[in-house]
Amino acid sequence: MIASNVTGPIAYHAEGPVWAAAWGGLRWVDATAGDLLTLRDGRVHRQHVDDEYIAFVRPRRTDGFVAVGARTLYLADEPDGDVRAVARLLDDPAIRMNDGCCDPDGRLLAGSMAYDAAPGAAELRVLGADLSSRTVLTDVTISNGIGFTSDGSHAYYADTATSRIDRLDFAGGALTGRRPFVEIPADQGAPDGLSVAHDGSVWVALWGGSAVHGYDDKGVLIERIEVPVPQASACTFGGDDLSTLFITTSAQGLASDHGTEAGSLFAVDLGVRGQPVLPFAG
Repeated sequence: MIASNVTGPIAYHAEGPVWAAAWGGLRWVDATAGDLLTLRDGRVHRQHVDDEYIAFVRPRRTDGFVAVGARTLYLADEPDGDVRAVARLLDDPAIRMNDGCCDPDGRLLAGSMAYDAAPGAAELRVLGADLSSRTVLTDVTISNGIGFTSDGSHAYYADTATSRIDRLDFAGGALTGRRPFVEIPADQGAPDGLSVAHDGSVWVALWGGSAVHGYDDKGVLIERIEVPVPQASACTFGGDDLSTLFITTSAQGLASDHGTEAGSLFAVDLGVRGQPVLPFAG
């Protein structure tokens, strides 16, 4: 299966796609540009956030959205509204925030990484609706995709440096019992952003692997989606029936003459249905 190009190379380092009816379609980030990109009615709309990096964005239950910058949390009160800084997430300039999502209780899970990818320098944190935070996982290197099953009982998580997707139990607001779910051989790429479908299958973008892999809930590879650029960065389900998989890609670190469509948004119709996005309660 081969993904189709939707936008052309519109970003340098595209990441964090998420579909929400509240903002009229798909939104993702051009991370190093500090921009939010929204695909609506066949056009891409760009909104700048004054930060060195924008890691990911999610809708809020009360309308508007939450955006995670390099070390700052932002809130907006309308789907295309101006953002305001509401919390400081990190102080070390050598570390920035990376991927994340919301849990079934409406809390924000936000991971980090060192700019030089120093082993064990990062963590995964959870932020409540009141913006209080605590650390969930330590000794993390590159905190990347995280997503929950449709019944809210389990989560899947990728620390890219481990070459694994891990499975965790979720109950009483706590993530416990972390164990390996899938190990991805180095020659197939490194696990980056991921999405969990309604049927429990897990779909992960492979950085350096020119592909997205789909695994069933037992960890068996069920699909390989080819992406004609080296670095697939993240994926999410969208469209009216949530059966289109959107895939972001990146030109980060590629030679100026790489000659690919890196930075484009790609899509493929899978016949597998995703889940509605979990919004932030804050």
